Amino acid sequence: MIQILFLVLGFVALIFGADKLVDGASVIARRLKVSDLIIGLTIVAFGTSFPELVVNISAALKGSNDIALGNVVGSNLFNILAILGISSLIFPLVVKHSTTWIEIPLALLAALVLFVLANDNLIDHAGISTITRGDGIILLLFFAIFMGYIIQSALKNRHLNEPTEQPTMKMGIAIMWVLVGLGLLMIGGETIVRAAIKIAQQFGVSERVIGLTIVSIGTSLPELATSVVAARKKNTDIAIANIVGSNIFNVFFILGTTACIMPVSVSPESYYDLLLNIVASALLFVFVFTGRGRKLDRWEGIIFLVMYVAYTLWLIL
Repeated sequence: MIQILFLVLGFVALIFGADKLVDGASVIARRLKVSDLIIGLTIVAFGTSFPELVVNISAALKGSNDIALGNVVGSNLFNILAILGISSLIFPLVVKHSTTWIEIPLALLAALVLFVLANDNLIDHAGISTITRGDGIILLLFFAIFMGYIIQSALKNRHLNEPTEQPTMKMGIAIMWVLVGLGLLMIGGETIVRAAIKIAQQFGVSERVIGLTIVSIGTSLPELATSVVAARKKNTDIAIANIVGSNIFNVFFILGTTACIMPVSVSPESYYDLLLNIVASALLFVFVFTGRGRKLDRWEGIIFLVMYVAYTLWLIL
């Protein structure tokens, strides 16, 4: 019971830390006259993915490879199947042209690249698959291409590049919140990994299942909050772009960084999780074109939610 309490406290520290890090960094950026567009594409995007990064690095350093890989794959599955499922039930999600033809295909490419890199045994029959440091560099190179696309998109929309308002928070306070946020992220990430490992040991549940469910859902709470609020406000492009962008970040940046720090070994059971990650990403692309207009309808959201519930029950049982 005490480990579950530590797990909850870890998530609270993680989410609160990420929120304060984003707030402080946004104030610093605005005071340096950086545009809202650039802030959204960089600071906010990195901020919502920071919990996954911190947990992954901590898990990799402890040798908990199943938690590190499960956190990324589980977060991506939760993002598409659960968060987009819930968001589309609130309001059908209309998808813009660039999201349809660039971001969603990139998310699908990320799922395919991860599947190939994590299944060395299918190619060389080595028996054990590992996401090596070389694989991590490949993932980071993909991430660099993605960031190049983001910067190019921002430069094309220079008319949107003026900050909308000046912050009231002082620079010193903003720097303090950035430091506090980073500290809470580190403490929260360490606490979550330690508690997750002990829970797995006490209840006889594998670290893979813990990473794919409890840890991944907890680290995806910022994305859940962002997309649900955006859907309620009928700002549907943010609701879906937030998820697609997060999935790209998770694979290319977070797992790439994790593998560069410590190679991640892949258990044979993860084959099914990686395969479902491809199926979910492909379904998202297909669903955009079903019905009238490019959007994710409520009935498609229900399919996503049923898939996620069925997958979770399969993991537990």
